[in-house]
Amino acid sequence: MSSVVFFPFDLFGSSGAKAGAELLADAFAELLTDNRRESIKTRADVYMKRVRARSFTFEKLADYRDWRKRAQLSVRQAWRKKDFLLWVSGNHLGVLPLYDELAGSGSDTLVVQFDAHLDIHRFMECTPELSHGNFLLHASRPLPKIINLGHRDLLLRPDYIRKYYHKAFSAQEVLLNPDPVLQYLSKTAGTAQKVLIDIDCDVFDPAYFPAVSNPLPFGLTPQMLLQLVHAAWSERVVGLSLSEFDPGRDRNDQSLTTLVWFLEYFLLKRHEKLRETDVQ
Repeated sequence: MSSVVFFPFDLFGSSGAKAGAELLADAFAELLTDNRRESIKTRADVYMKRVRARSFTFEKLADYRDWRKRAQLSVRQAWRKKDFLLWVSGNHLGVLPLYDELAGSGSDTLVVQFDAHLDIHRFMECTPELSHGNFLLHASRPLPKIINLGHRDLLLRPDYIRKYYHKAFSAQEVLLNPDPVLQYLSKTAGTAQKVLIDIDCDVFDPAYFPAVSNPLPFGLTPQMLLQLVHAAWSERVVGLSLSEFDPGRDRNDQSLTTLVWFLEYFLLKRHEKLRETDVQ
């Protein structure tokens, strides 16, 4: 089974991302409806009866009470059922409960994080309180092993990055010489017992994905991200998160179309592989 959870949390950074998670929830519901209407067999048949979809709402002040604990409970319930978890957040901070749930799970757990920013910022103009730019500083300890791919941070010192990240490959390293990165990622993910793939949409180059609040140049193309995800992918991938989609900055639904395609792609990738295993 797959649990698809829409968590439109956007406090403490990237307020437009709330609308992004809500729009994706609507688009995903429409996708399922279209699949049910289809009169011929399609590849979607492998997941249609294996999807549990749920949406959180944040309309009233009370909805934010204990948001982190409630979200972590939802994550825990999905993984206890051994569901594949697709977690669609507003801003990246809404993915923190997944990191909390993985805290203390040891070196056998790996988070493959795609993000233009290393979320450990503590510059003079950054708030020390919890925000979407420093949430790893506030995550439950000990952190799982984290590999970042595609960051464009230029000022953070390597010794400081190593306190929180097992490895961090800048976009420059990925784009100029991808083969060693792909090989390292495949080898490291291949030895992990549990893998979470965490995609912050600002990892994309804004030419391909304009709908983010904090765009940075020289990002990844969708094709490059697909290659990297493929390198990390196995039956040990327990979940995938998407965050930081700001539809108010989109162009002709370019970014929305990319994410809806990715959502269905990951469901197919998960459930077609499971069906092949069942047949064997």
